[in-house]
Amino acid sequence: MAHAKNHDYHILPPSIWPFLGAVAGIVMLTGAVLWFHDVTPWVFFIGAAGVVYVMYGWWSDVIREARRGEHTPVVRIGLRYGFILFIMSEVMFFAAWFWSFFKNALYPMAEGYPKVQGTWPPPGIETFDPWSIPLINTLILLASGAAATWAHHALVHENNRRDVRNGLILTILLGLTFTFFQAFEYAEAGFSFAGNIYGANFFMATGFHGLHVIVGTIFLAVCLYRLQKGDFTPEQHVGFEAAIWYWHFVDVVWLFLFASIYIWGS
Repeated sequence: MAHAKNHDYHILPPSIWPFLGAVAGIVMLTGAVLWFHDVTPWVFFIGAAGVVYVMYGWWSDVIREARRGEHTPVVRIGLRYGFILFIMSEVMFFAAWFWSFFKNALYPMAEGYPKVQGTWPPPGIETFDPWSIPLINTLILLASGAAATWAHHALVHENNRRDVRNGLILTILLGLTFTFFQAFEYAEAGFSFAGNIYGANFFMATGFHGLHVIVGTIFLAVCLYRLQKGDFTPEQHVGFEAAIWYWHFVDVVWLFLFASIYIWGS
């Protein structure tokens, strides 16, 4: 056949998703600027809805490609490399918040800075006791990481779909529990985001981590749904593996947050 496939690569057909994603992204960014200037929040929400729609449609296409057998071993290697690069970009994202926190903790500013050195935490800031809710959340995330590893091992080495399902369910429940405790901690905070550098650093670092926990929980829930639909085998499970990697990344970031912001920074 003149057009028979004689290679292991996946040649993608033309797709509307990159264009729609770019449009939705710029609408969301413009909407955020308008919202910050108290014009309207609705442009942001419209753009965010567009981004979510693109994510759903694009990843649905990827799943259909996998089910058709188009994700050959070579293609799966490329997908893994791509996700590793994504996690590396996330590492640098959190490095910015750690940089800001340590810079302000080691060289706190005060009125008359740089001639007058301030104190850390700033006066009037009542920090959290790291050995209460933060420690509980640390144990919760460590347990969730163990459950995720159990699910991964059950699929790759045993092909035990019941244990995979149970491991995913346990990880999701622990992720939801972490989010609940984090929200409770925020409600009890003795400082706010605005008006002080400690609060700004604290809520940006832990808040973005909390957002990643929510995204990771949704990621795992999608994997659980796909598992129920018969997806994933010991040989072909890139989406499942990416979710597990992402969850372990979230675990590791929290350990650094717990050690630096909650223990050392207080």
